[in-house]
Amino acid sequence: MGLIEPVELVAVDELGPLHFIAIGGAGMSGIARAYAHRGVPVSGSDREDSAALRTLAAAGVRTFVGHDPAQLGEAETVVVSSAIKPGNVELDEAHRRGLRVWHRSAALGALMLGRRGVAITGTHGKTTTTGMVATMLTAVGADPGYVIGSPLAATGQSAALGTGEAFVVEADESDGSYFQYPAEIVVITNIEVDHLDNWGTPQAYVDGFVRLGSAAGVGTVVMSADEPTSREVAATLRERGRTVVTYGEAPDADVRITDIELTPQATAATLEVDGQSGRLALAVPGRFNLHNAAAAFAVGRALGHPDAELRAALGTFVGTHRRFEAKGTAEGVRVFDDYAHHPTEVEALLRAARPRVTASGRLVACFQPHLFSRTRDFLDEFAAALTLADVVVIAGIYPAREEAADFPGVTAEALATRVRARGHDAVVVEELADVAGTLAGLVRPDDLVLTIGAGNITTVGPELLVALEAGA
Repeated sequence: MGLIEPVELVAVDELGPLHFIAIGGAGMSGIARAYAHRGVPVSGSDREDSAALRTLAAAGVRTFVGHDPAQLGEAETVVVSSAIKPGNVELDEAHRRGLRVWHRSAALGALMLGRRGVAITGTHGKTTTTGMVATMLTAVGADPGYVIGSPLAATGQSAALGTGEAFVVEADESDGSYFQYPAEIVVITNIEVDHLDNWGTPQAYVDGFVRLGSAAGVGTVVMSADEPTSREVAATLRERGRTVVTYGEAPDADVRITDIELTPQATAATLEVDGQSGRLALAVPGRFNLHNAAAAFAVGRALGHPDAELRAALGTFVGTHRRFEAKGTAEGVRVFDDYAHHPTEVEALLRAARPRVTASGRLVACFQPHLFSRTRDFLDEFAAALTLADVVVIAGIYPAREEAADFPGVTAEALATRVRARGHDAVVVEELADVAGTLAGLVRPDDLVLTIGAGNITTVGPELLVALEAGA
């Protein structure tokens, strides 16, 4: 895929009609809807019909299933996702006609012009933190604009234009598109090397965050005080004249998290800042979410909102889709779904879920590895994380853009072997269609089941609930 270099942004009213290729994606659909709300003529296509396409059509967007050059219509600007490659007939037609072709990040960046931009990035936690900031600012009456990579659980919406001064975006570090956003405040949730297929080396990946925090217009950078790499980057940014606000459990954190309470009933902590302190209580579980909330709190302070109002507003956040998302309960079995696809994320998820498992129940992890390359690079780390569950089921690897033939020996069974080498059993189910049935035969009342991964494992939870109810 490669890195995406930023382009010069053009004001929204100068772009003319827009056509989105792959408009049904979570990020693309939110941006398209925001343009439609601005009164810009918007059209778009995707290879399959979806609920997102139908929602966009209801909002006045012309949508098409399948790709055809004629569908560009009178478009003057064509917006593409990273998944769209040369050879797509609509993209080729756009180039033939000399139209402006933008990556989705440029289309989002144009929406931010004239607003106080907040770009939230990092290896883990950016979707949740962006959702927290959007929810928090909405709750304090700031009416922000926002675009999040996953819909808010409370509203089902991933984007809004808002009328307030702030515009909050989830900024993707995987492809370098985070450089495109005109941000005044940058949040870097954490830095753990990933996406080397694009960045090449660990140092290049880290240097990207330094470049982002040093960009023109950035005034405040919010970063973790608990991670060595983040602390090194923070020191470099301070040397370059940036205001850096740190958060975490470290004694020198600017927003310090203390008196942590993690129980089945509560996820809470005290936030200490500038000699003042106050209690923060969240509706979402996990120590990592207290850290995400502290980062969001720091953003709210940078925008000038009172501490007490911010803490109370963060308590109204109930999550985003595919982040510890409850799918239902059947025969006493609770089922949740989560997007975690990196070992650190899987470990954090399982640790967050553990307090919610009853004494008579078990924590069941149903994991679908995402990408052969990531599975190969983190076999031992994934195996270690999965042993935090009582029951482990591993689905076949979701290839995304990769081919199994290019990664001989990298299989779900290879991962299961590493889990078993740690003295923990693991069940392999290569075909996704068979996973729900296998789970139905393994689970028992009071179990908590997590379907985990960035691929299509999200379909398994509802199927499991149906299977359990049918077998009752």
